Amino acid sequence: MDELTRADQAFSGNRLLSTFSREARALIEPFGEITELKAGEVVLARGEQVHSSLFPIGPTMISMTVELSGGRSAEVASIGREGAVGGIVSCGHAPAFSRSEVLVGGPAFRVPMEVLEDAKKRSPFISNLFCRYSDYLLAQVMQSVVCNSFHSIPERAARWLLHAQDRAGDRIELTQEAFAGLLGVQRTTVNAVVQTLQSEHLIATGRGVIRVTDRAGLKRRACECYQRLQDHFGAVIGVSGRGTT
Repeated sequence: MDELTRADQAFSGNRLLSTFSREARALIEPFGEITELKAGEVVLARGEQVHSSLFPIGPTMISMTVELSGGRSAEVASIGREGAVGGIVSCGHAPAFSRSEVLVGGPAFRVPMEVLEDAKKRSPFISNLFCRYSDYLLAQVMQSVVCNSFHSIPERAARWLLHAQDRAGDRIELTQEAFAGLLGVQRTTVNAVVQTLQSEHLIATGRGVIRVTDRAGLKRRACECYQRLQDHFGAVIGVSGRGTT
């Protein structure tokens, strides 16, 4: 794949980058590069200085988790082609608070932090877009807090699978052990939930793979949190980067 095609892949395969005008694109395209991320790769550890931002492309999916003592952790947000990871909402270099690990491997567009900061200063559109994305990311974290507090594990699992399907497609490469870790529950609990969803013909499972077979049914199973976040993304970003779409 030549460089022109690779750049086009980035700016068409990520929903933030796809809103860029030719002028806005020119501010970061020459300085960015496509990198291939592997499942399980830690792209940011807590306390690590953020030197670049990653814009996932296509099916690539990154999980942001907060770790507690005793090895416990839970996901606070997941990022796919609708967003970016690492410094996108901060002002200059700052240490990462959460751990960011690749769930579904694939390409991402890596841009140095100093390039993004310069682009924000030179382009009101880029600055506004990243502010809007920070609003969406904060909304995702807040919705997760409420969801984890009040909704059942089957509802949460269905919601997570819908978000994953939006980013990675019908075939989600994810072990049940990893799924349990993301939801912050025991593996036996997730096993029971997965078996129930499978008995209802909403999903099918294989070795390290969960496949969505009935999206409409899964949406009925999920809590309201999935649709709320979808609606909020459209309201603040949408296809134009200015929201209300």
